[in-house]
Amino acid sequence: MYVKVCGLRKPAEVEAAVAGGASAVGFILTTSPRRLSPAEARPLAALVPPGVAKVAVFRGESLDEVRRAAAEAGADTVQLHGGEPPEAFAALRADGYRLIRATSPESGDPLTAGAYGEDMLIIDSPRPGSGERWSPDSLPEQPAGAWVLSGGLSPDNVVDAVTALRPWGVDVSSGVESSRGVKDVGLIEKFLRASDAFRG
Repeated sequence: MYVKVCGLRKPAEVEAAVAGGASAVGFILTTSPRRLSPAEARPLAALVPPGVAKVAVFRGESLDEVRRAAAEAGADTVQLHGGEPPEAFAALRADGYRLIRATSPESGDPLTAGAYGEDMLIIDSPRPGSGERWSPDSLPEQPAGAWVLSGGLSPDNVVDAVTALRPWGVDVSSGVESSRGVKDVGLIEKFLRASDAFRG
């Protein structure tokens, strides 16, 4: 199972995620309590070994800004969480990035991974990064393809959530924090241990 730990801001957090077997680490380069500048993200990305994705997360920035910031941060994957059109994904694909499209069940956007040319789809709460759970009943259809469950996951509920919804992957941020925007290395480790049951 694909496991992404997002909103990392310190070397110890990145190291804990990598050591615990995370598939990807995420750096928030958009408005958020977890925001980093591209210059701050770059040395963290440098700690990430080959085989673990370095994801730069954006929401609503222009394509030019996304390109500039992702390159400066040293990312190899771009996550767009602002309703960007398929053309933005095509342009970033041409730049060589792997792509993640993030949306919510209520958005009306397609819930099929790859619909905009992305490699994977994250289904999150309507307020990303809030730690809010969303109800499976809000899904207008069963997601298809490589879709990632996000929104309110924690070490204590990830097993039940995956068992119920059977996503291709999971994405955690606020659920491994001691306070808003402050990661807890122990919780990162606990989340990754809990998700081990689904990783072959």
